[in-house]
Amino acid sequence: MIAAPLFQGSVADVGSGAGLPGLVLAIARPDVRWTLIEPMERRITWLNEQVAALGLDNVEVLRARAEEVRRPEKFDMVTARAVSALRTLIPLVAPLVRDGGELALLKGMNAPAEIDAAAKQIRKFGLSDVRVEVLGEGVLSETTRVVRATVTPGR
Repeated sequence: MIAAPLFQGSVADVGSGAGLPGLVLAIARPDVRWTLIEPMERRITWLNEQVAALGLDNVEVLRARAEEVRRPEKFDMVTARAVSALRTLIPLVAPLVRDGGELALLKGMNAPAEIDAAAKQIRKFGLSDVRVEVLGEGVLSETTRVVRATVTPGR
């Protein structure tokens, strides 16, 4: 996966579903600790089966909605793909990230417009350096857009 180099430390994939992007990234980046967060039991069962079959010791599968996750330590990074618009997604994922950590959200062509529409949530949750990075240009027929943002300390 072309986005694999973006990730480090402990990463939560919110709404992991069929394992995209978290399961694929866990294969590509065994040096990163992945937590796949998914609320649906049948998907959790499937994810656990795949993690076991692939022998991935860098993956934890957690059955929960993002807003229900309570952990003593927050994640270094959070990612999500095809969960919802940024204005709805930011309040769900930003609280999971440690101060100084990062969001790396896979979005479509409308990512810049989504950033504009989420201006209130960006301010409220202390996000800085919000930007769209286009990956795979000139390499893939369809590029990947990643909305990246730093969760500002003292939010």
